[in-house]
Amino acid sequence: MTARLTPSMSAAVALTASAALLPALAVLGELRPTWVALAAYAALCAVVGGRSRPSAAALIGPAAWLFHNGFVEHRHGALDLAAPAAEAAHVLLLASAALAGALLGALLTAPRGPRSGRRYDLAA
Repeated sequence: MTARLTPSMSAAVALTASAALLPALAVLGELRPTWVALAAYAALCAVVGGRSRPSAAALIGPAAWLFHNGFVEHRHGALDLAAPAAEAAHVLLLASAALAGALLGALLTAPRGPRSGRRYDLAA
């Protein structure tokens, strides 16, 4: 069984990975508010969420949103909440992607079959 990242470690990984995604988006010419940049950050959240506990999704989504809003949408690290509903939708999308990745990762790494040594194990 693989150890899942704690929420605080997941937030640190999400911040680091979000910063590392910026040069890749710059090379592609996507440092502007397009669906490609948002999809890249959603995929990043799903990957980080896949290695994290589901409770970490509440930190992974906002961590990725900080870089998306500050460096992709408004450039130069300036956060702007001109359209709060749209920004809330972005945070919700990124957190949902992280949660989906975490739940899928938990399903794929869950032990299968009967466990021996349990108190009420009927398969002896």
